[in-house]
Amino acid sequence: MSETPSGGAAPGSDSEGENALPPEVVIPLVPADADGPIRRSRAGLRKGQLSTLMNAANNRKDLIGVLRKAREQLPGDPSFGDPLSVSGPGGARAVARAADKLVGDTPSAAREIGFGALQVWQAMLERVGRGKGNQEITVMFTDLVAFSNWSLSAGDEATLELLRRVAKAIEPPIAERGGQVVKRMGDGVMAVFPSAERAVRAAINAKRNLADVKVRDYRPQMRIGLHTGSPREIGGDWLGVDVTIAARVMEAGGNGNTMLSEATLQSLKPETLAELGYAVKPYRRSFFAAPLSGVPEDLRIFRLSEN
Repeated sequence: MSETPSGGAAPGSDSEGENALPPEVVIPLVPADADGPIRRSRAGLRKGQLSTLMNAANNRKDLIGVLRKAREQLPGDPSFGDPLSVSGPGGARAVARAADKLVGDTPSAAREIGFGALQVWQAMLERVGRGKGNQEITVMFTDLVAFSNWSLSAGDEATLELLRRVAKAIEPPIAERGGQVVKRMGDGVMAVFPSAERAVRAAINAKRNLADVKVRDYRPQMRIGLHTGSPREIGGDWLGVDVTIAARVMEAGGNGNTMLSEATLQSLKPETLAELGYAVKPYRRSFFAAPLSGVPEDLRIFRLSEN
């Protein structure tokens, strides 16, 4: 029978568990993630520097100018993004309106890049026929000359009175000639007519009625643009390059002229203008005037004048 060494305990006895030493525990003097805050601080600093650089580049006037020049070489309307070009339905226009609310109207590189992409998108839609309809109509745009400056000095009450009186003067002739007011845009309207003749007659009568409007010694002057084409009707609105052309034709109206595109003039009967006592003269852009954007290079415009 073997003996147990003195001072020891037989294996399996209770004293083995009581006298056993706990496993060695190593307590680190430095936390494992001690440099984590430093790394995060450096990363945050790099992000802040990058954000500062991006903001500085976004607001550089020379970069914005280069991007605007580049947009002139892209397909579509290089002015895409202004209120006239993004009015109405359509994916590109809807995105442009949303983008305008986010970035505002302050010039920036990001704004030019974004609207440049939307400009190309809209041009592609129109090239594949999504901007064309199967019905020929004449589009009218109107605009009060120097209205914004006058309204600032006249105040809200006089401004509202003027807009109401202008609407009463110009909208009845539109309706009487079978036209439809598609939208009202502050001091102007967009309307469509089933024929060029109806549109021209409505424009002449509207200008005659407007001559009687006077608010606080102010007589408003209105420019009108007419263009005949086949835009696409969607949900009571009209989409397509012909709408853009009509708006640009109006812009050529200067200080209150009525302007016709060549397409509208060719759609008139030869005797119509003679019956009305009017004639047309070719529009020639002045040397210092900016070229009309978003229209065909060969677009011809005519000014309607009374004999």
